[in-house]
Amino acid sequence: MQYQLNISGIHFDLLRHHLYPGDNLEAVAVVLCGRLNHKDVHKLLVHEIVLIPYTECERTSDYVSWKTDRIKSLLEKILKYDYAILKIHSHPGGYEQFSSLDDESDSKLFSSVFGWANSDFPHGSAIMLPDGRIFGRIFHPDLRTDALDKISVVSDRISIWNYSNGFSPEIEIGKRTAQAFGEGTFDKLKQLKIGVVGCSGTGSPVIEQLVRLGIGKLVIVDPDKVELKNLNRILNTKRSDAISHRQKVLVLKEAILAFDLGTEIEAYPTNLYGSISCLKNLATCDILFGCVDSVDGRDLLNRLSTYYLIPYFDLGIKLEADGIGGISKIVGTVHYVQPGKSSLLSRSMYDSEDLKASGLLRKYPDQFPDMVKNSYIKNINVNRPAVISVNMMIASYGVNEFLNRIHQYKTDACIDFAQSTIDLTEGCFIHVSEDRLKEDSFLKSKVGKGDCKIFLELVELTTAL
Repeated sequence: MQYQLNISGIHFDLLRHHLYPGDNLEAVAVVLCGRLNHKDVHKLLVHEIVLIPYTECERTSDYVSWKTDRIKSLLEKILKYDYAILKIHSHPGGYEQFSSLDDESDSKLFSSVFGWANSDFPHGSAIMLPDGRIFGRIFHPDLRTDALDKISVVSDRISIWNYSNGFSPEIEIGKRTAQAFGEGTFDKLKQLKIGVVGCSGTGSPVIEQLVRLGIGKLVIVDPDKVELKNLNRILNTKRSDAISHRQKVLVLKEAILAFDLGTEIEAYPTNLYGSISCLKNLATCDILFGCVDSVDGRDLLNRLSTYYLIPYFDLGIKLEADGIGGISKIVGTVHYVQPGKSSLLSRSMYDSEDLKASGLLRKYPDQFPDMVKNSYIKNINVNRPAVISVNMMIASYGVNEFLNRIHQYKTDACIDFAQSTIDLTEGCFIHVSEDRLKEDSFLKSKVGKGDCKIFLELVELTTAL
C-alpha cells in the first residue's frame, strides 16, 4: 500500500503562515482529511484546518505542547464520516526527522483518535520545514507507522515530494528532457501518474508528448471507436483501425507499448459517467488532462479534481465555420484549474442549461433533437470542425503549461495565469490570472472531501459500475 497526502494551495498557504509566524518557535495545526481508498493507494486529502492558537501552546524552538480541546468537533466528524485526522507542526531549525518528543506526543494523540474512529483506516502526522517542504507518516490502530510515500501541493505551482524508492530511467532516452528541465524534473516525470480523458484531436498529441517526456504511468479514457473521419487528427491510428472499428484507447495503448519507452498504460474504453472504477483510478492520478468537448464531461473532471485535490488542465478548441466552406474563427484555450478557486463553471465556460442539455444528450441521444425542437432544452454544438495543426498547437501549449507548473521556466508574472487563449484569427494571446476569475463557492466547500457514500455526491453515478 502506498500512502499519500494531497493539499490545496489555499490550505497550504494557511498552514505555512500559521506554522512559521517569524518567531522561530514551533507551532501546530490539526487537519481534517477526506480519504481516497483504492486498491494499493490510500490518500489523505486536506479538507478542513484547525489552527491551534499560540496562546494555547507551550512553544520553544524544538518543542510544542498544546491543548486538544479545539479538535473535539473534528473527532465528531471522523466518527460520522470516517475522515482522517492529520497533525502537522513546524521544525524551525530544519530538523528532518520526527523527534522522540514527537513520537511521544503522536502516540498519545492517535491512541485517543482511534478511540473515536469507526474503522481501521490510518491517520497521519506531518512536519513542515522552513522552506515549505513537508514529510510525514501515517498511524495504524496498533500505533505502528508507515512513511507517507508522496505529498502533493496543488497551487499555482505544483509541488510533489516523493519519498518512495526512486526510479532508474534510461538516461539516454530522457537526455534532452533532462537538459531542458533538469535531472530532478526528469526523475519526477517518471514518478508521475497522469490521467488523460479524451483521446482524439487534442488528447492523442497530449498522450504522445507525455510518453516521450518519460511519464511513468498513464490512464487514458475514451468511449469511442476509430472512424475514417477522424484519421486526419488522431496520432497512431490507421485506416485498418477504422475499418475494424477498434477502440481509440486500445489503438493508442498498443502504440505506446510498441514505443517501449517505459510508460505503464491503463486504457478505459468507457464514458466517465458509466464507470466508477475508471473514476476511482483517475482519482489516484497526480495530474488530470481533460481533452473532451462535452460540457458534462468537463464538469465531472472539474468535480473530481476538487474532491480529490488533483491539478486539472482543460483543453478546448473552437472552430467556427463561415457557412461558405471556410472558417471564420479559430480559438484554443488551456485552463489550469486548482481546487478551491475558480472552476470552469464560474469562468462561464458553460452554464447550468448547457450542463443539463449535455447530460440529456448523453443519456437520450435519439430523443435529443426532438427535445431541442420542442424548446425543452437549448441546443449544443456536438460536431465541430477539427484540424490537426490547431489541435497539436493547443495540445503542446497545454503540456508546456503543465511543465511550467512543476518546473517553472516562465517569468513570475506568468505563473498565475489560469486561462490562456490563443486566437489564431486575430493573431493574439489572451491570458487571465486566477485573481480575475470568480471563485466557485459551492465547489470550495467540497475541497478534499474524497470518498463519499455517493461518489462525488452525484446521485446519477449510483447506477455506474
